[in-house]
Amino acid sequence: MKYDPEIHHRRSIRLQGYDYSQDGTYFVTLCTHNRENMLGEIKNGEMVLNEYGKIVSESWEWLSVQYDYIELDAWVIMPNHMHGIIVINHDGGGRGGSLKRYLQNESTKSETHRVRLSGSGIIGIISSAMKNH
Repeated sequence: MKYDPEIHHRRSIRLQGYDYSQDGTYFVTLCTHNRENMLGEIKNGEMVLNEYGKIVSESWEWLSVQYDYIELDAWVIMPNHMHGIIVINHDGGGRGGSLKRYLQNESTKSETHRVRLSGSGIIGIISSAMKNH
């Protein structure tokens, strides 16, 4: 069923005033623009990623390589969204910097990625990484 804002009423379940940049385990859902089926299709009961779905997959996996305070747990990509569990743990990080200090920087670079931080906290990092991958 295609997304219909008249039928599908979603409200934010984020806790108002909660600092989502602090250590913890977070369940993240990212949706495509207008919930269009852009990431692949389900064939014979299995998700088959297209080019965009593969980019999302690679970008998600890249997060734990790029940021040593991030650990990825279970995740799944569907035709118009993805779900993932992400763990933020600064105690084991090798870079020694805090996420808050990192977020104060305008941008970060790697050989193949440039992420501009347009949001706040980890959600901004994730969505920016996937938009710019």
